[in-house]
Amino acid sequence: MAERLAERAGREAGAAPWWRVGIDGAPAAGTDVLAGRLADELRARGRSVVVVAVAGFLRPASLRFEFGRRDVDQYLAGWYDTGALWREVFGPTDPGGDGRVLPDLWDPVRDRATRSPYVELPPGGALIVHGPLLLGQWFPFDLSVHIGLSPGALARRTPEPERWTLEAFARYAREVDPERSADVLVRADDPARPAWSGAG
Repeated sequence: MAERLAERAGREAGAAPWWRVGIDGAPAAGTDVLAGRLADELRARGRSVVVVAVAGFLRPASLRFEFGRRDVDQYLAGWYDTGALWREVFGPTDPGGDGRVLPDLWDPVRDRATRSPYVELPPGGALIVHGPLLLGQWFPFDLSVHIGLSPGALARRTPEPERWTLEAFARYAREVDPERSADVLVRADDPARPAWSGAG
């Protein structure tokens, strides 16, 4: 799968200064795995890559937990700092940008800024952003991938302390319909045998 996606990147090289990929899915879907493998494939082909996890752009705990630690509405609309993603990740890779991407902003364990340095992504490089709730935000992806799990698989693979988020992902499925809005859909109930479509 990563090889096919990397081939698509090669065909689209030159269409824009940077090639931007979003890999969307619940934490249980393992978006980091596909993001890492795609990055390896692209680097093997000589392309510079920056991988950004949206988990590095959580808002401070005082904002995330303003209405409690298990508030579904807040999880859907208030946990992730989409403004910072636009400013620090997507803006620098817009036409005319300087390619200086911030790989992460906030450490949720220490609940403070990470103070990570900017990473220079030269023109022709690839930006891979992965994590939950990426679609429906108007993020300017050149290619969007959704890793989907059936409700049963999602429940089985979500740890008990995080199962309150199942309602949020059910709403996300209804309201955003990521399986239809993504360019590539990966069905990953069996992670050893994913079924996928749309990456021609």
